[in-house]
Amino acid sequence: VFSNICMSLLKFPSAFFKGRVNMCAALCYEILKCCTSKVSSTRNEASALLYLLMRNNFEFTKRRTFLRTHLQIIIAVSQLIADVALSGGTRFQDSLLIINNFANSDRPMKATAFPSEVKDLTKRIRTVLMATAQMKEHENNPEMLVDLQYSLAKSYASTPELRKTWLDSMAKIHVKNGDFSEAAMCYVHVAVLVAEFLHRK
Repeated sequence: VFSNICMSLLKFPSAFFKGRVNMCAALCYEILKCCTSKVSSTRNEASALLYLLMRNNFEFTKRRTFLRTHLQIIIAVSQLIADVALSGGTRFQDSLLIINNFANSDRPMKATAFPSEVKDLTKRIRTVLMATAQMKEHENNPEMLVDLQYSLAKSYASTPELRKTWLDSMAKIHVKNGDFSEAAMCYVHVAVLVAEFLHRK
């Protein structure tokens, strides 16, 4: 499966890096799930594939940026945390380390901004994971939990997609606790984000 996806990436890069983000988003989500696998060979394959996805995105933009993949990976991490599917924290940290090692040892990329951008991405992911660890400590304190999620959502004010992800996650917690007016406020904020985005377009 991993080698077939690699071939697809190499043959049809525009399917992932041009137009709608659906393909890239779905792929990032599924690869990240594999990055927490109990099977080390699966984790290694997933890490290599994620690195290849970032590298190909960078090459596709003529070595300017891999912003699309960067953003979709952060969104996928946030969604996986919200869906409680990002288990095996140390295993996931190992996968991030493998990705960083790929970036540092990739000679053709040494003279580009790519290695530092990969490092920045893994750092951002770790920040999200640390915030999640704090949330886990307060999972029996709904007010504190939502407060931490709100802070995280606010920190992504410049990235509407991520802000929406965390607002959706907050809404789920409010619904679970029977706080329906608070959940409604989250959805109103999401509606405003979407409206602002459409207005700008």
